[in-house]
Amino acid sequence: MAELWKSLPSWVRNIVVPILVLVLAWNLIWFVVGVVSTLFGLLIKGLLVVALAAVVVVLVKKATKS
Repeated sequence: MAELWKSLPSWVRNIVVPILVLVLAWNLIWFVVGVVSTLFGLLIKGLLVVALAAVVVVLVKKATKS
């Protein structure tokens, strides 16, 4: 691997490789942000469904008492 690295021209080692690393890191960061935000959104939707179900249960119990 060291021989391959040393065989590359200096402009590839100093310019192209760091740009590729930055692009890959940027995409990885946004992938992680997307996954976390999706999971957070699903959690909020689940909590809303549970809250609405609880409200419906309370309203039905009130309606049956009167």
